[in-house]
Order: sequence, then structure tokens, then C-alpha cells
Amino acid sequence: QVELEESGGGLVQTGGSLRLSCAAAGRIFRMNDMGWYRQAPGKQRDLVATITSGGSTNYADSVKGRFTISRDNAKNSIYLQMNNLKPEDTAVYFCHAAGYYTSSFNGFRLWGQGTQVTVSS
Repeated sequence: QVELEESGGGLVQTGGSLRLSCAAAGRIFRMNDMGWYRQAPGKQRDLVATITSGGSTNYADSVKGRFTISRDNAKNSIYLQMNNLKPEDTAVYFCHAAGYYTSSFNGFRLWGQGTQVTVSS
């Protein structure tokens, strides 16, 4: 089965930067739309950024100008470059992927396990 592997989280001071990575691996498949979401303690899981198979991007207002989402279709991976981090960015960040198996054309939607981002003041 396809699974998502996330990395890049950690502890950083206010104003610092982190780069999150999410790679999909498993059965033969193709990826469609992908995105990043985050969830802070006691809060809902909110959209951070999305990117379509064609490269069109969308960002939450709170991260515009600071975060950049990108993808590498050859590697079935997406990335989130986070600059000028603020304490309010502290959360668990989740990768989300939509795709389909090329053998059956059955679609799937998966969440990564999450990676912790902590921004200290």
C-alpha cells in the first residue's frame, strides 16, 4: 500500500526557517493534488497550503509570503519551505495526498503521520 513519509520538523527560534518533506512510496501509483495541514493542541486541523498536479498553489492567509509549497512529480514528493517562523506556527504538520493506483485506477487519499514544528519566542 502507499504510505507517506514526512520529515523536516523540529525546534526553531522565532524568525528561523524549516523545510518539510513528504514522500509517497508503495504500490505503483500516480499522485494528483497534495497539500499540507497543521493542527495545534485544542484546535482543528487547518489547511496550510495545497498544490495541484499542474502546479497551481493556494495558501492560508496566515502563511502567505512566508511559506512556499512545491512538488517533484518524478519523486512523488512535496515540500513546504517555511521562513520567518512565528510561535503561532507551532503545530503538528500533516501531509495529505490524493492519487490512484495505475493497475486498477482506484483512487486513494492518505494522511502522513505528522511532524512536529515548534517555534520558540
